[in-house]
Amino acid sequence: YESTAPTAPSDPTAAPTQDPRTTGPNVLDIDFEALAAAEENETIQNMHQYFASLTPSEKNQYTGMFQGKNLILITAEGFSTYAIDKELTPTLYKLSQEGFVFNNFYQPDWTQSTCGGEFSVTTGVIPNWISPGPQMAAPASADNAMPTVLPKLFAPLGYNVPAFHNHTYTYYKRNTYLENFGYDFKAKDNGITLENPELWPESDLEMMQATCRAYIDDYVNNGTPFHAYYMTVSGHGKYTWADNAMSTKHREEVQAKYPDMSEVCQAYLACNMELDQALEHLISQLEEAGIADDTLIVMAADHYPYLMVMEDGTDYYNELRGFEDSEDDTSRYRNTLFMWSGAIKTPIQVDTPCSSIDIVPTICNLFGLEYDSRLYSGRDIFAENYEADQ
Repeated sequence: YESTAPTAPSDPTAAPTQDPRTTGPNVLDIDFEALAAAEENETIQNMHQYFASLTPSEKNQYTGMFQGKNLILITAEGFSTYAIDKELTPTLYKLSQEGFVFNNFYQPDWTQSTCGGEFSVTTGVIPNWISPGPQMAAPASADNAMPTVLPKLFAPLGYNVPAFHNHTYTYYKRNTYLENFGYDFKAKDNGITLENPELWPESDLEMMQATCRAYIDDYVNNGTPFHAYYMTVSGHGKYTWADNAMSTKHREEVQAKYPDMSEVCQAYLACNMELDQALEHLISQLEEAGIADDTLIVMAADHYPYLMVMEDGTDYYNELRGFEDSEDDTSRYRNTLFMWSGAIKTPIQVDTPCSSIDIVPTICNLFGLEYDSRLYSGRDIFAENYEADQ
């Protein structure tokens, strides 16, 4: 199979080696002012006026860098930068050092646990609490059209848009909102056959082994591009040998390297070794098929591992990081955003502060999708027409 992926610029300020970039704003033909004038509902009128007031992002040197290529988006359960270990999690380390390297990425505490973090990663919208209820944003969105999410943008272009989760199909009503987004969603009790489905948490590696080859082969054999989405679970707490099967699976390796670390921290590192092996398998399958250069892998956490903080106030997350802070300290939410492709031969350093709501609009720009940047809470990380106070 012959790759046709673009070559990434080695310097974010350098001219790209692919086709010359286009210019202009990332907008659709939407007249918000006319819509506001014709709207009787005050809330919707205010929304139209708000969107009209926003400055859209400008296309830039990365616009269309992966146009027509493949996307794998992963929300990683309870993931933290501090799970990256060169020896224990070599694939996580590799992905953190190669591709785009985001030096100032944050995944805030949206107060909605996994559900809120997943919503921010997959929609580019802040997961507010929704009345009446109040309801979490993701399940509440199942009643909305959601035209700005990625599967609604990729599917009309002929992409396969599968989504996978190695826990329960209906948990958080995930089936309702992921299917409403447009994904062909499968979970361990509805379409995915895991080798050990009785374990808690379930294996990310087993999920990847059971799923990735089908869409890879469809691309290689039939030319059907894909945008696949994964919600992992191996990194879920509790972080003890008794309560976490993935931690127990990798216990010996972690204890051998960190014999003096607390059980909670050891168990946390151990369960993330399963995520690392899942990513190793995924990349090996892409490389074996000859399409690593044709594929962008994007991964971010749903939230930091807050279950490392005990009910009695003992904060093992501080132990893991090696310094003290509190829930009010933004450093607690500093994390790692992965954007990796075999096409990026030299790491591209990105110092722009960014968060999980910026992922979707950034992907839209990278893939040259037709989208309106004013409709997202986040913004394209590579756009250059933003003031620091906006």
